[in-house]
Order: sequence, then structure tokens, then C-alpha cells
Amino acid sequence: MLDEKSRLTGIIVICLSFALLMTICLPGAVQAAEGPVYQVDLEGTITAGQNNYLQRQVEKALASDARLLVLVINTPGGLVDATLEINRLFMNAPIPIAVIVAPSGAIAGSAGAFILISADLAAMAPGTTVGAAQPVTISPEGTESADDKTVTFYANHLRSIAEEKGRPPEVAEKFVTENLTLSAGEALDIGLIDYIVADVPELLAAVDDLVVEKQNERYILQTKDVPVYSDEMNLRERLQNWIGDPQISFLVLILGLLGIYFGLGAPGTIVPEVTGAILLILGIYGIGLFDTSTTGIILLLLGVGLIIAEIFTAGFGIMGIGGAASIIAGAILMPVEPLMAREWYTTFMLTVVGTVIGLLIILIFVIQRVIHSRKQWKESSSYFTPPKKGIAVTDLNPEGMIKSQGELWKARSENKFLIKTGMEVEVVRAETLMLYVRPMVDQENHPGDLNE
Repeated sequence: MLDEKSRLTGIIVICLSFALLMTICLPGAVQAAEGPVYQVDLEGTITAGQNNYLQRQVEKALASDARLLVLVINTPGGLVDATLEINRLFMNAPIPIAVIVAPSGAIAGSAGAFILISADLAAMAPGTTVGAAQPVTISPEGTESADDKTVTFYANHLRSIAEEKGRPPEVAEKFVTENLTLSAGEALDIGLIDYIVADVPELLAAVDDLVVEKQNERYILQTKDVPVYSDEMNLRERLQNWIGDPQISFLVLILGLLGIYFGLGAPGTIVPEVTGAILLILGIYGIGLFDTSTTGIILLLLGVGLIIAEIFTAGFGIMGIGGAASIIAGAILMPVEPLMAREWYTTFMLTVVGTVIGLLIILIFVIQRVIHSRKQWKESSSYFTPPKKGIAVTDLNPEGMIKSQGELWKARSENKFLIKTGMEVEVVRAETLMLYVRPMVDQENHPGDLNE
């Protein structure tokens, strides 16, 4: 009897131990999220702007308890830094992420292949292509394949991502080493992707009730008939995306250098130098030599410097307008810090825009006054109005100085007679800045009062 009880106790202990072990080893189960599905569309070159846009959408999806984030891509490739940032984001985000290459005819070339392989769920529309991920470098002769060291590094990196996501590592490696390309059907046959679907609604229907394991967690997807939210790029992301395009950034960089060159060749023109400086900074940022925060700070400092220069020099408003544009660009590119409330950035941008508008109004007023003053000069017969009379403050023998209404004028005796200091004179005529004078009637022998 005792032996049977001991045996029963032992069996119970073993079962409990096994259950505890399974609980520890197996991924934990989580309840299905009750929020919407977030859809993000990326088309064209992968840039820092698209990376920031995607990160913001992931944060919004997490804040709204989204069930799934779906990325729709159609890209020929992109910048390495932005692509690797997206890979890290997908690998570590605590939310299931699906990537679909769509619509039909779309491609996931180069950087697109990296993004597709790093997704939790990968899909392609019929008639799409993925692959050709061999890195290239830009030289004066054009583009050429990167060196063997670089190719080997990225091949192993993509292989590692594929192994983590349960996709064929040798295929991922050939994307980089051999520029391998695959159609949607070929990718599905070898297990590189999970689905061939035409669009996002068809993908959501295919993954309904699917269990996704990620970072030792289990996510139950319930995606049937759920709302799909999407959002557009904000102004900051649009500017980063535009200037981050390699073709655009190269043109902006060249225009900046040309502006500075022509400005130095024709000193005093101001416009080429100011425009060239701003474009040069943006071009350097676009090709990746400056990060976003550094570029924003440099543009803000340049803008403040130009406005100060406008105050103390005759820039005719050009430096002021350039400074305003530089400040706005710098404010847009200022990075969003995680410890600052987003409302603060809205207030900051409104303050910057309001300040710039105020400065532009002042500059427009100053420019109008300058133009009006110059117009009056051109319409008048001379550049100054000579006085009618004055007091000799030096002997005019025959030239000297007279004083009229608190101003000193160069004067010359009309008849070349001596006019002594203190005598009151009348102005006969003016030639350039020289006044021709003669003594007032009955003043030849009676000096005038110098304080008149």
C-alpha cells in the first residue's frame, strides 16, 4: 500500500515537473490584440525619411494595441543605414509585422529583399520579383560592385536574418553574392515567402487565426473584418525622404558648390553664397555624411547668423530671407527625442514659423522703404537738396567749409573773393557736393553768428 502511494506521488511530481519545464521552454501565449491593423506603404528608394516614417507608424500601432502591421513595398533598393535600421526595427518590435510586395509588377530589389526576409510574415503579389541585393559603390565612373569584404559581410548578415526567421539561408546569401532574383512562385516554392496574395485584404483573410511566434511570445492574429488604418508622411519625413534620394542629394550638393563658387567669383552678389551654403549642407546630409540632428543644428545656426548679418549689413533682405529658410529647414530636421512630449514639438514648430513670418514682414517693409528711397532719388534732379544759406566756419579762400542746419558742407566763393569765418553766405548753385556761395547783402564786413 505504501509502495503504491509512493509510486503515485512520484508520478505526480514528475508530471508537475514536466508541465513546469514545458511552461518555461515553450513560448508564452498572449491574448489576441483588439486594435486595428496598420498599413504602411513604402515606394521608391529606401531613405532615412522612410525609415523614420516607418518607426513612427510602429509606435502608433503599439500605442493603439494593433493586431498586425502590414508593410506594402515596391522599391528598387535604398540606403544601407536606413535598410539596416528597418531590419532592427522588425526584428525587435513587439508586434507581428507582415511585408507584401505589391501590387502586381512591383519589385523588392536590393534593400527590399532585406526588408522582406526580416518580416514575420512575407507575401508577394503575382507578377512581382525579389532579389538582386548585391551592394554597390558610387565612383566617378558610375556604380560598381562593392569589394569582396563588404559583399561577404552583407551576405552573412542576410543569411543570419533568414535563419532567425526560418527562411532558406542559402537563398538569402545568393541574393547578395550572386544577385539572385526570384519570382513570386519561385519564392513560395522554396519557402522564402509564406503567401502569394493580390493585396492587403487578401493577406488579412489568409492569416486570420494564425499564431505567430516572436521573441518567445505567441501572437494570435484575428484579422478578419478588422479596420485598416494608414497614415501619410509628415513634413519632416517628406523632406528627409526627398533629400535622402541619392540622385536628388547629389544634384543639391553640386548646386550648393556651384552657388558658393559663383558667389566667391562675384563678391557682393549675396544670393549665390546664401543659397549655395544652404544647399551644400542639405546635400551633405542627403549623401549621409551628416546625421539628422547635426544637420538641423547647423541649419539653425546658419539661419541665425544670416539674420544677424542682415541686421548689421546692407544685404537688401537676401540674407534675411535665406536665414529664415535655413531656420525653417533646421527646425523641420530637428530630431524627436523620446523624453520630450510631441505637443512640445508642435508648439516649437509654430513658434519657429511665427518668428520667421515676423522677420519676413520686417524685411519686406525694409526692402520696400529702400526701393521707395531709391525711386525718389532717380526721379529727382539730384541726389541731395542743397541748403539756401549758411555760416562760414572756415575762411573761404576761395574754398572752405560752411555750416547750415547743423550740417557741414564744402563751399567755394563764387567770385573767388575771401569770405571770412563767421560771415553769413547764400548758396548760388551746387555742383556735385560743392556749394558755390557769396556773402549775404551787407554781410561783407559783419561776421555772422556761428550758432545760427
